[in-house]
Amino acid sequence: MSKSLFASRVVLPLLGCFIATPVAVLDAQAPQLRPMVPPGGSVILEPGQRPVTLHPTVDAMETYRRLNPRAGASGAASTTNQLYYHGGVGGVGVETAPKVYLVLWGSQWTGKDPSGESQILQNFYTGVGGSSWNNSVTQYCQGVSSGTYFCTSGTHAGNPSGMLAGVWSDTSTTAPRRPSQSQIAAEATRAASHFGNTSASSNQSIQYVIASPHGVTPSGFGSQYCAWHSSTSSSYGNIAYTNLPYMTDAGASCGANFNGLGPNAGITIVGGHEMAESETDQFPNGGWLDSSGEENGDKCAWISSGQGASARVTFPNGSAFPVQSLWSNAFNSQTGGCVLSY
Repeated sequence: MSKSLFASRVVLPLLGCFIATPVAVLDAQAPQLRPMVPPGGSVILEPGQRPVTLHPTVDAMETYRRLNPRAGASGAASTTNQLYYHGGVGGVGVETAPKVYLVLWGSQWTGKDPSGESQILQNFYTGVGGSSWNNSVTQYCQGVSSGTYFCTSGTHAGNPSGMLAGVWSDTSTTAPRRPSQSQIAAEATRAASHFGNTSASSNQSIQYVIASPHGVTPSGFGSQYCAWHSSTSSSYGNIAYTNLPYMTDAGASCGANFNGLGPNAGITIVGGHEMAESETDQFPNGGWLDSSGEENGDKCAWISSGQGASARVTFPNGSAFPVQSLWSNAFNSQTGGCVLSY
């Protein structure tokens, strides 16, 4: 990202115009936030805020497409920037045997789930393993040289059945009305303890989804991002986690009725986006990203028609959910593209 983004307050001009809706304002203490942004917007930074680290400088057109995902609505997502391996963090770049732990954070979940998001998420994570949709992550690997584009060796990301390893309804406390990143990270660490994952090795290939209840609004949700994934260091090793707010609270800004897929579409479109990115970039940004810092979900977000358009897909257990496509380096004779099946 250009150096101008690090100024104390910047509204980034995109191709000669300004777009008022902000996206991706990030916590000052964030090591590497990986946000899924709403359709459209520009970057606004306040003093002390840190953007996602991108690799390397982004040109004007790529910046426009990244911050305005609907500009790719024809399905013409970038084919010039393949994903490549960034060397891993402590040797870990992908989830070789991925497991998802879902945390329903806060006493507010009790009797207050108007969109049924808890069950939708549980059903989604239960069925997604082994699906052809999630199978695209298996082309990416770790244990190879930084800069690798295609894995002819190394250990590949996995797509096993039964990926949902546990659900914790943490009703012992009330989730903060506007939780900070450090509070979300602390909840992920508590979840690791709750599930008995108390060593670095036990937290490899694991992601914790911290789902906030209805009415809890982390700063920036719905206007600056829909969700993000990151990692935090702890006495249990590095912990990968996702900040997943109550998606339908943001309405159309985060996928409600996107592409005619129904009012709850954003729950699994966004949830699946972050899950797949965690599988291929577990501890950002050591996994698979393109030259502008986009992950496999970023490159295919909010496509409404043509190749890679969001759609309802059926999982091996017969359940069907709205999802976005994911980037495949292998697609179209290794020129790359957005796919719903691999």
